[in-house]
Amino acid sequence: MQLSPRLGRYAVHVVVVAACYYAGARVGLLQALVNDQVTPLWPPTGVAVLALLLGGQRMWPGVALGAFATNSTLADLGATFLITAGNTLAPVVAYLLLKRAGFRPEMDRTRDALALVLLGGFVGMAVSATIGSGTLLATGVIDGSLFWSTWTVWWTGDALGVLVFVPIVLALRPLRLRDHPVRRWVEAVALVVSTAVVMAVASTHDLRLMYLVFPFLIWAALRFQHLGTAPCALIATTLAARGAARATGPFADLDLVVRMVTLQAFNSTAVLTALLLSAVIAERNAARAAIERTVAQLSDVVARYQPLALGDLLPKPPEKR
Repeated sequence: MQLSPRLGRYAVHVVVVAACYYAGARVGLLQALVNDQVTPLWPPTGVAVLALLLGGQRMWPGVALGAFATNSTLADLGATFLITAGNTLAPVVAYLLLKRAGFRPEMDRTRDALALVLLGGFVGMAVSATIGSGTLLATGVIDGSLFWSTWTVWWTGDALGVLVFVPIVLALRPLRLRDHPVRRWVEAVALVVSTAVVMAVASTHDLRLMYLVFPFLIWAALRFQHLGTAPCALIATTLAARGAARATGPFADLDLVVRMVTLQAFNSTAVLTALLLSAVIAERNAARAAIERTVAQLSDVVARYQPLALGDLLPKPPEKR
């Protein structure tokens, strides 16, 4: 029995989503802080939300398959099923909330930035953090004293996965290399390198200099809008998460919960600032383009009637007999 071409393409998409989820999980587990499975940066949530945004709710089996493959190597069968359910339900909830809010992948409105951060990141990922931490508590992996620290790490990692990887992919989708001159690419490279250098120093230095990245986020928003802020926010939040995982720089000498709260506060502020400012600039540019189109149309109307003489517009006197 052969699969129909449509069903075959769907199966391939599900497998690709599962593979990307699993690959992202292996990267995220390199920074695990609790039981070798709870990390402050969890890329698979970004993969899952992206798959749902781009492919629709029917992509959830790919998320579930990737989550099961990941958790089966970290927990027993019962815990694997529960954590997989939480890891699948959270992106679906985030997707439904974003869809209800009228989220547009172009992210050219302020409401889109707010929806992604608040609904897709914070609210949606609280589901997986609650189910996952509750499962670890119920199975005896952690005791009651570690529940909230585990929950904060889980929630921070899942939310950061959404806030970091969803914007960058949505920004790069419509990119066409030929549409930008060389000088723009030189400026973009300088921006990205500067952001990376500043955050590499700030996330490892004891002087708490992470706020220095905000001028670069503003630069990215003003000059490149979403296409510039997405990679800069990715660099900033990833290096901040790395510093929090290693307890270096501004995260040194802080207990786990305080580190996660500090990390989440910085990440949410940086991402929200970058996305909101980009959306405001995009809205301003769209309004300006609309005004310019209206002016051009009015100019065409004026040019069309300009050759008429003034006498042609006045009533003519009656002819004499």
